[in-house]
Amino acid sequence: MMQRSVIVVRVLAAALGLLALNATVSAQTRDTIVAALAAEPSTLDPTRMVGGGDQYYIGQMYEQLVRYDPDLKMVNWLAESWSIEGTPDKPIIDVHLRDGVRFHNGDPLTSADFEFCYERLRNPKISPYSYTQANIEKFEIIDDHHFKLHFKAPDGNYIPNALQLWAIPKKYFEKVGEDGFAKAPVGTGPWKFVSRSIKEDLKLEAFEDYWNKDARPKVKNLVLKVIPEDLTRVAAFKSGAVDWIDTVPLSAVGEFKKMPGVTTFSPVANNNLYIDMAADKPESPFSKLKVRQAVAHAVDVDAIIKNVLFGQGQRYVEVGKGETGYDPDLKPYPYELKKAKQLLAEAGYPNGFETPCYNLLTPREPNVKEMGEAVFAYLGAVGIRCKVQGLEYSAWVALARRGHAPPEMDGLLPFMWGHGLPGDPAEPWTGMVHSFVPGKGFGVFSHTSDPKADAMIEDLKNTMIPENRAELIKQIARYKHANVLGGVTTYRPIVTFAWRDNIAFRPWPWPGQWRAFQEVSFKK
Repeated sequence: MMQRSVIVVRVLAAALGLLALNATVSAQTRDTIVAALAAEPSTLDPTRMVGGGDQYYIGQMYEQLVRYDPDLKMVNWLAESWSIEGTPDKPIIDVHLRDGVRFHNGDPLTSADFEFCYERLRNPKISPYSYTQANIEKFEIIDDHHFKLHFKAPDGNYIPNALQLWAIPKKYFEKVGEDGFAKAPVGTGPWKFVSRSIKEDLKLEAFEDYWNKDARPKVKNLVLKVIPEDLTRVAAFKSGAVDWIDTVPLSAVGEFKKMPGVTTFSPVANNNLYIDMAADKPESPFSKLKVRQAVAHAVDVDAIIKNVLFGQGQRYVEVGKGETGYDPDLKPYPYELKKAKQLLAEAGYPNGFETPCYNLLTPREPNVKEMGEAVFAYLGAVGIRCKVQGLEYSAWVALARRGHAPPEMDGLLPFMWGHGLPGDPAEPWTGMVHSFVPGKGFGVFSHTSDPKADAMIEDLKNTMIPENRAELIKQIARYKHANVLGGVTTYRPIVTFAWRDNIAFRPWPWPGQWRAFQEVSFKK
């Protein structure tokens, strides 16, 4: 299987070589930029967002109270200012909104719009991330541009994740209803909705009354085309059908960096990939620590990064470099087949075992399908025999999510959860390491159950002092790593974007994971 993965990417490289033409001048008009994205959004409603792929599109139209700028510094956005008040046990976040901000339909932004978003986000029937609002006991509106979030307990996850809330127009939403909003969404962002064709494109136009005069697009139209196939996306760029592409195929990154008339940008993505296992099911082999450790020793992550990802991945162990609580002394499990087989035998599986293995087919990250295939091949070499089932993005997310009707993940699943930029693992760990607690928001994507880890993660959630948070994150990371909880951490992708030299594009990291067209124009 490993050899087949390498062959697949070599064939891909050869095919790209056949397309190795000089990039042509875009056929698009000077008032329109056409971008090709590999992922399709599952929703355009921030309160129903299920993953990072949705952010690529939502981040163009909607905004939050704060955000991270291109230098990865948190800056005030729709919040003109905010502060933490109250007591250590019951903090209050006091928010003052910018005056003069309007939605795309002309309605003024008010505190009531954020309250409306809060009410939707805290409802588990609407939002898969309802736990992000669990510690808020009261949303207090002072006036149209001033509100306070009263916490019943400290929530250290709230601030690193951009104060969580999105600006959603309450009056408009209530007027058109859920279906009407889905068909014609409205936000405050630099781009406003024109039309959407499922599996084809999202058409946007620049919002003339956008509040930020210093950071805004200077192009009239933006078309986001959905082109999941790598070869098709590359061919569209080379033919001039699109001006900008994300997730340049890894085998073609070197070619694109040398291509005349093309600019490339290759940041570390905010996604943290890992190999999840059904460890909370007593009947599952993965409920045994030695089996999980065997998986950690069985997979040569460095070889996958080199051969399947063409070096376009950054290895991480629990917490990535630059993230809060990063510990350079924490080392990955070494690749040792003999050790993996020994651990399986000690766990009661001298001849290995058969298990369902689920693989993502949608290119959510470059070569993610091939990466999964390589993982399964390595596991097969030690006796963990995968019954592989390929899943498209929506089905893959649905399988991993807890608290819904069967089927549930019952084997092994290469998965991912972004720690954000610059990165903080607290909120992901709340969702994918803490035990699943129905109705409480904990463990919404977790297949782990460990009382000690739960208690530590709850302590972290209640810790708002940055220095204390960093030390607690290190403690959790060491315990998580030793017990292989929440899966085996693997790598953070390095993603390459490309656009024509006649376009001025400044990548913003959040929301949208470097795909935000906050500032874009044609060069004069």
